[in-house]
Amino acid sequence: MEIERKYLIRELPEHLERYTYHEIEQAYLCTAPVVRIRRQDDRYILTYKSSGMMAHEEYNLPLTQEAYEHLKTKADGNVITKRRYLIPLDDILTIELDLFSGAFEGMILAEVEFPTEEAANTFTPPDWFTEDVTFKKEYHNSYLSSVDLSKKG
Repeated sequence: MEIERKYLIRELPEHLERYTYHEIEQAYLCTAPVVRIRRQDDRYILTYKSSGMMAHEEYNLPLTQEAYEHLKTKADGNVITKRRYLIPLDDILTIELDLFSGAFEGMILAEVEFPTEEAANTFTPPDWFTEDVTFKKEYHNSYLSSVDLSKKG
């Protein structure tokens, strides 16, 4: 079970360069249910996610680079690229700060994964977070993959 909340942010945290990050490219074979392929640095993953905005089942399976490249040609919509910084919040929680590039250059989202729904529901975000967009579909990557970019701008 994956339980996460998403936020817009007011400003980037100081000294971002101190944090570990991953270069991510992902595409969607299907969005209902979500079937995603992802390259994270030099790892390749196929992911299935059940429906749900904050809590949903998630299954990850390893892929080879060749399988990833083959499936990418079959993906629908936009390929999403981003740099994900991992910012420890406390002993349990980590902020995943996504700085999008490519088609969604300039978009910045923060996600926090929780061990329980109760923890997610009682979470007090840091001051540099603004709006909670967990339940707004337009901030979910599977939705972004289907945005008609010819109408963007």
